[in-house]
Amino acid sequence: MKQVQRVFGLTTLLALTAGLAFAQNGLTIGDGMVAIGAALAIGISAIAVAIAMAAIGSAGAGVLAERPQAFGQILIYLVIPETLIIFGFVIAFFLNGQIG
Repeated sequence: MKQVQRVFGLTTLLALTAGLAFAQNGLTIGDGMVAIGAALAIGISAIAVAIAMAAIGSAGAGVLAERPQAFGQILIYLVIPETLIIFGFVIAFFLNGQIG
């Protein structure tokens, strides 16, 4: 629980700092929040994909050791989580279009 509070506090501090940096360029604090949201969309989806790929990759290596003919199926399982990071990029681009 303390780690969640620490992460929330750091995120809030980062949001306020980024908001002040954007305010110096004539932009509002809301524009800074949108930029942080775009960064979180990419960052969180990248972390989730990394966790999924680690589990799928290790299990896939074990399956391929026993059944080499399952390569195509394992390859499809490895590609499916990659769509998550693509969705993160799309959301970030949509949010980024609102800045300025």
